[in-house]
Amino acid sequence: MNQTVEYIKELTAIASPTGFTREISDYLVKTLEDFGYQLVRTAKGGVNVTIKGQNDEQHRYVTAHVDTLGAIVRAVKPDGRLKLDRIGGFPWNMIEGENCTVHVASTGQKVSGTILIHQTSCHVYKDAGTAERTQDNMEVRLDVKVSNEKETRALGIEVGDFISFDPRTIVTETGFIKSRHLDDKVSAAILLNLLRIYKEEKIELPVTTHFAFSVFEEVGHGANSNIPAQVVEYLAVDMGAMGDDQQTDEYTVSICVKDASGPYHYDFRQHLVALAKEQDIPFKLDIYPFYGSDASAAMSAGAEVKHALLGAGIESSHSYERTHIDSVVATERMVDAYLKSALVD
Repeated sequence: MNQTVEYIKELTAIASPTGFTREISDYLVKTLEDFGYQLVRTAKGGVNVTIKGQNDEQHRYVTAHVDTLGAIVRAVKPDGRLKLDRIGGFPWNMIEGENCTVHVASTGQKVSGTILIHQTSCHVYKDAGTAERTQDNMEVRLDVKVSNEKETRALGIEVGDFISFDPRTIVTETGFIKSRHLDDKVSAAILLNLLRIYKEEKIELPVTTHFAFSVFEEVGHGANSNIPAQVVEYLAVDMGAMGDDQQTDEYTVSICVKDASGPYHYDFRQHLVALAKEQDIPFKLDIYPFYGSDASAAMSAGAEVKHALLGAGIESSHSYERTHIDSVVATERMVDAYLKSALVD
């Protein structure tokens, strides 16, 4: 499990807002090739690996996404600061005060900054605390001596440059993992570690399984295409949502019953529940009211498969997130148990 945590730290250290994922795809390619796998890089930029199983007539498809929330330069303002356009779904207050990096397309350089509301200083602006945070008043304060649009553009910064948020990844002595983008880099780390173990220990899976690391999940069309015709089961490994009326916590694996797309496949869900009970894997069943996954995107695209969703419990999703190593362990055990099980009846 220490290796899974190391993968989490390595993955969160790589900026990968949706649409700007080549570096993290390169990381996956190198890591998986070092394990000894042959892989496919999709046209979208995702990375897929297939392990041939005892049953090669019916296949499984398992996904985690490595794209994250982020932003893009909407405009260079007259005072030299940057107006933003959001990538992914989150309210503006989730990123207020966050340090960030502007990835300058024209030069390849990186420029640091901080995301703030325009009227930040409480010594000057009466509405610093009460003003609604909107695209019109949220901006990037660059860590460069610039005071007008011309000076900022001289840095090469232009509309369309990607902006990533600092992850601030911390692993505490008490077992908590705090970071942005645990959604969904925890799941990606789990799949990487299982792939490492399967290769090192020469484990043969009962069913041919495709592992897909997708890169457009946060905008709704991640691993929703190019699903092999032999696939009959589709498992998305993605974060469990916490909050009022939720059962999900930071210490178990969360198995999703329903999200905004509707219910997940009942028999598949019950298959996972039975495995968890048999192997004493701590789990919670839950509903995620404002949520979609790679699996739900695949169903919307017309996939004819049984679909399910499970993942580690992530607190403060799409903000500065947190989980516990216990939840990571439970999730990894759950995925491993599923991959070594027979097909869903």
